[in-house]
Amino acid sequence: MHNRRKLIVALGAGTLAGALPSVNMAQEVRPASKTAKPPYRIIMGGYSPATTGFSLAMKRIGDRLEAKFGNDVDVKYVYNILSLGYKGEDILWLVENGLLTLGYQSSSYLTDRVPDLGIADLPFLFSDGAQARAAMDGSFGAALAQRIEAKMDYRILGWFENGFRHISNRLRTIRVPADMKGMKIRVLPSKVQERTFELIGAEPKIMDLSEVLPAIKASTIDAQENPFFNTVTYGIHKYHRFHSATNHFYLSRPIFLHRPTFDAWPQALQDEMRAAVRDAVTFQRGLHVREEEESMVAIRNEGGEVVEITPQQRQAFVTAVTPIYAEARAQYGRDLLSLVNL
Repeated sequence: MHNRRKLIVALGAGTLAGALPSVNMAQEVRPASKTAKPPYRIIMGGYSPATTGFSLAMKRIGDRLEAKFGNDVDVKYVYNILSLGYKGEDILWLVENGLLTLGYQSSSYLTDRVPDLGIADLPFLFSDGAQARAAMDGSFGAALAQRIEAKMDYRILGWFENGFRHISNRLRTIRVPADMKGMKIRVLPSKVQERTFELIGAEPKIMDLSEVLPAIKASTIDAQENPFFNTVTYGIHKYHRFHSATNHFYLSRPIFLHRPTFDAWPQALQDEMRAAVRDAVTFQRGLHVREEEESMVAIRNEGGEVVEITPQQRQAFVTAVTPIYAEARAQYGRDLLSLVNL
């Protein structure tokens, strides 16, 4: 309840982006009415600064809705809940309880509730971005969305691209798995990711995003893994000299809406929201490519090194994690495995 009060106080004080209105504590998790009427309040939230592609994509969604429906919609934004002292994982309950209408989060954060999402965490699942995007926009992404909606009070409307992930650390250059032996590395809350780095020889530590930078500053962890853009956005490149473009995981961020709210909207608003999300996904993915390139420059400008591993070195990582594929075949259904050729 403390976290809920914190958000409510901030809403009432108008300190969030867009000067959000206050919310009555007694009504904070009340399902949307089946007879909802305009203006339809739409509060979008994330955990990135307002200048990032994720936040700009959210704003693009809101702008499109306002252009279409005018005063019939009331759109507000909470671009970065971390700035209010929340954890990244809190975006899940904020949307599921209806305090936020729309949010996004890396799919790994949902694996406790939806274990089948762990298949998307498997290492080296996709060879390139085009293959990954096609899978998430096709049958694979649709199957994962169905599983989320079956377990959580969401409507899944699309997938932002978090992209391929790379390893940064404070100790040494990483080219092959042996370079990571005994290295303490932060991973997302995913048993698959934890197992992956155990097979590589590192010591994985599951941590929320809000805990990472303090641990890096205190040297209680040695390494972390993220797209280059996230590494720079969160300031990690100021503390880690060594960066290796391993492309070991490709992650997506489902875009989820509070289902009772979405389902209470008129069909025209639902359809426009779906169209706006599809457009925003394309927009965000285009920005992501540029953000990755600019982030590599920022890392080098900070005195860091960015190592591109060779095909032979990549194969050494694939060989190290090979047991995880047999484990996946024993854990996930054939219908899901066939969608990613496993």
